[in-house]
Amino acid sequence: MVAFIAGLFAISMIPTPSQMLFPTHAVPSPGSMPSTAQPVSVAAPDGAVLHGVAIPPAREARPRMLILGFGGNAWNGADVAAYLHRLYPEAQVVAFHYRGYRPSTGEPSAKALIADAPLVLDHAVDLVKPDATVAVGFSIGSGVAASLAGAGLVDGAILVTPFDSLKAAAADLFPWLPVGLFFNQEMDAAAFLSGSDVPVAILAAERDTLIRPPRTDGLRAKARKLVFDRTIAGAGHNDIYERPEFAAAMREALGKIAPPMP
Repeated sequence: MVAFIAGLFAISMIPTPSQMLFPTHAVPSPGSMPSTAQPVSVAAPDGAVLHGVAIPPAREARPRMLILGFGGNAWNGADVAAYLHRLYPEAQVVAFHYRGYRPSTGEPSAKALIADAPLVLDHAVDLVKPDATVAVGFSIGSGVAASLAGAGLVDGAILVTPFDSLKAAAADLFPWLPVGLFFNQEMDAAAFLSGSDVPVAILAAERDTLIRPPRTDGLRAKARKLVFDRTIAGAGHNDIYERPEFAAAMREALGKIAPPMP
């Protein structure tokens, strides 16, 4: 029976792997937002319209810092922006809903999210005109942020519960399935960073059962300019955000990457 169920699971993944990686139906409604939050949008070349949220700093600071956020696979983009605003109140914060995540249109895929990243970056930079830009990626968003760092398009990247390869991470979770035969949603974060001198910070969860330690270790090995590396003791993939030491580590990581904000 177990083998039969596993076989059905494998078959169900073949035509629509994006439904598992990008559960658009499971994204919650946004929580409360700062009164200063503003909607932003940008059109992709294929006609999809990407919507997001921009939150100005609680007070003006120099250098003018832009934090561009990329959430996990079931995160609401507005909540990503609000969370980053709480972490970095002196920074300009922008985060977009991934394509296919309401109200953004289009169909999500690893390839499409990576292609969309420079578009939202350019739009955010035009809007904010920052002195420095740092991409912050959570879980699957760490692969998107790594792609920008690898291309030298940002001044730094903070990667939370990151992986070296999305395909390898999926294979870890389903060792009894021939993941390599049908998995077409790769984000090769290790390859993105292997030739980049952009400073990178990694924050991992000691008891992460979704992104296994070898996957984060593989990324560490390829990051040429790893300026901050912290594993939060006892934390899991999802409860890492509840640890008070996590917020402190995130602020410390930004300080290692970018000039300190007054």
